[in-house]
Amino acid sequence: MGDVRNKAGKKASRVAIGSNCLLTILNIVVGLTGGSYALVAEGLHTFTDIVTSVIAYIGFKISQRPADERFPEGYGRAEALAGLFIVIFLTFISFEIMDMAHHKLKHPHSIVVPDNYVIIMAILGIIINFIISRYIIKIGREINSPAIEADGHHQRTDIYTSVAILIGVVVSKMGFPILDPIIGFVIGLLILKTAYTIGKKNILHIMGFVEVDTGIIDRIKEIVDDSPYASDAHNIKFDNFASYLIVAMHVNVDPDLTVREGYEISLKIEEEILQIPEIKHVLVTVCPYKEDHAEPKDFS
Repeated sequence: MGDVRNKAGKKASRVAIGSNCLLTILNIVVGLTGGSYALVAEGLHTFTDIVTSVIAYIGFKISQRPADERFPEGYGRAEALAGLFIVIFLTFISFEIMDMAHHKLKHPHSIVVPDNYVIIMAILGIIINFIISRYIIKIGREINSPAIEADGHHQRTDIYTSVAILIGVVVSKMGFPILDPIIGFVIGLLILKTAYTIGKKNILHIMGFVEVDTGIIDRIKEIVDDSPYASDAHNIKFDNFASYLIVAMHVNVDPDLTVREGYEISLKIEEEILQIPEIKHVLVTVCPYKEDHAEPKDFS
């Protein structure tokens, strides 16, 4: 599972970085030559996609490190920390874009009507960003990587900005060129909104917020109930490490079992629960509870 997750994460990052390098160059070159500040701002926005993809991948790689003495539960929260670095970077870029747009609006004589090929670039941006963002978000969800999924959502905002640029160019040609820097300002706001969304989610991960799929809880209870020597999984607690879960729980067993028998029952249950892909570590504590149908197993 870990190897598959690592390959999928690496592939998603490479696709994101490659496509955004292309879009960054095209947006900035076409924006400068075509007289569209909004497209230049989109080029800077796309540049942030490159940086955030690199940060997301670094966080992803660190999270794959095995547990050690310093981090006995693993490095999973590295992905949430990477998400916070992305937030800081996005916030800085958004304010820079809005400041430049504000300067344009204060000096309207510097605003020109964009050329026609800006329209072509905007349409191309819509198509590429739709395909890439959908692909990255899909992989992020499949491998349960908040950093990669956050990167995909950041990429998705480029679709809306490309649509806004397209509308802005058309309206500018109708005699309202001031709309171009206004759209640039809006792009800055969208980046800021993305930073807020990503920041909120990753801060919750770092704080240990847990929102577990009921299917996982049902599966855990089913595993325990299917065991002939244990029942009633209770006091189930999860610790969220962003890309995986750690579980601690109690199960009822016959109080006449020996310590060794109870221990081996707990090991067997732990092994089965670890087959659930989202769970990386599990601790089962046995509690004495008389079950008429449960007979102590002969472990000798």
